Amino acid sequence: MPVITLYYDDLEELSGLDKDTVIKRIPMMGCDIERIEEDHVDIEFFPNRPDLYSTEGVARAIKGFLGIETGLRDFKVSPSGIKISMDSEIKNIRPYLACAVVRGIRFNSRSIESLMALQESLHWAVGRNRKKVSIGVHDLGKIKPPFRYIAQDPDFKFIPLDFTEPLSMRDILEKHPKGIKFANLLQEFEKYPLILDADQNVISFPPIINGELTKVTQETTDLFIEVTGLDPTVSIALNIVLASLSERAGMIETVIIDGEIETPDILPKKMELTGKQVEELLGFYLPDREIISCLEKMRYGVESSGNRIIVSVPAYRSDILHNCDLIEDIAIAYGFDMIKPVLPLTSSSGSSHPISKSRDLTNEIMTGLGYQEVMPFTLTNERMQFDLMRREKAEGITRILYPISEDHTIVRPTILPNLLEILSINKHRELPQRIFEAGEVVLDCQTLQRLGCVAIHPQANFTEIQAIVDAVLRERRIDYSVRESKDPAFIEGRRADVIIKGKKAGVFGEIHPEVISNFGLEHPIIGFELKI
Repeated sequence: MPVITLYYDDLEELSGLDKDTVIKRIPMMGCDIERIEEDHVDIEFFPNRPDLYSTEGVARAIKGFLGIETGLRDFKVSPSGIKISMDSEIKNIRPYLACAVVRGIRFNSRSIESLMALQESLHWAVGRNRKKVSIGVHDLGKIKPPFRYIAQDPDFKFIPLDFTEPLSMRDILEKHPKGIKFANLLQEFEKYPLILDADQNVISFPPIINGELTKVTQETTDLFIEVTGLDPTVSIALNIVLASLSERAGMIETVIIDGEIETPDILPKKMELTGKQVEELLGFYLPDREIISCLEKMRYGVESSGNRIIVSVPAYRSDILHNCDLIEDIAIAYGFDMIKPVLPLTSSSGSSHPISKSRDLTNEIMTGLGYQEVMPFTLTNERMQFDLMRREKAEGITRILYPISEDHTIVRPTILPNLLEILSINKHRELPQRIFEAGEVVLDCQTLQRLGCVAIHPQANFTEIQAIVDAVLRERRIDYSVRESKDPAFIEGRRADVIIKGKKAGVFGEIHPEVISNFGLEHPIIGFELKI
């Protein structure tokens, strides 16, 4: 989860509160203080509140929470007259675009750092590491409208951000740090996205890097902001950035895209709530006036209409999808410390579930063998489960009806791919790495228990993983046999199926080099997955 650095001098100027008050009260908004330093505090926020990933967002929220400035923030938007066109070819590469102009900003080192940190946090939380959304912030005074969003030949050259010499777009993907990191987002395309001004100056090479020309400095006063991506989430990211800049007295202006669409749309959306719904979910009664007060503290606009409460949800609150989300905010504003605990009317004695007992024993065995437990997500995608593993798509997969991300479209049917993903995330760590998980998979709408483990180091081999499997099963007092496996995720001749009571109960061996390469790894990997 993102950790946001809040400098005391900047936060106090924006909020009007002293640092001790903020540090004392901000955990009650639903966040964790990571560390308190002499000139700043580091705070970890949950992924569902990207609007708090900046000093400006925190200042706006804490002022409402403490009753200093409540209700809906009024964002005044006027037309800029600036236009941007989209090339027909770009719609097959990165088709969504949202833009805005912000004028009258007075930057200093703190505000520039906050803006850049917000941009990178949104790339992770909303943009799925720039795949779905990437944000470009530019000095409007250095470029000339109208602008063009086009698909360009990879040999086109310009000076990328933080460089002094021009590079071709192809070379940027191979030599620039950002290009190397995000080159995979464009590797399947013959042409690359590019945003140009009226004089053919490069504004941005999304989702990779901005042009050096438009770099934001302390002398910058007017901004052009473009957000490109693969779905309408671009508007959410843009609204969050604009809401933050408006806290620094920035004046928001619209941009016309392709002569038809005008962005941003920063109008609030309406939702209806009743006192009965609040009581049913919270478990205690709150009068309507208290509900309205709590909502206003969380920076909503609120009107009462009979027994209904009409709530105006700010455009930067992308996490508000249902009335349950509103009621959660009511509880936060009311104060969890103010909710009186009530003992249940009946009492009972508890005991461990058989699955928990089995899992605890398995965890004890694996940690004793030198493996570290991990807990990856159970939501995944077919590409990771099958394509990267060289496996055929299995029957009985449980798919997500309305996935919010291409990365989370199914409930996992196997554990091994998740473990390999963790290795790929930690490939910069020292070797050996040995990890395991005793967790759940879902097949044919049934929840099943599995144990998976992987180890990566230069000497990893079949004999090592066979010994681990033998130790686990013998400690569990399970008789087993092995036979040759045909699982394509493992190397032929170095793989085996585990047979228990005449049925296949698992597989182990050396991971196939193609699978290792698919996950961006280099060293030999061994692993197993067993039914438990």
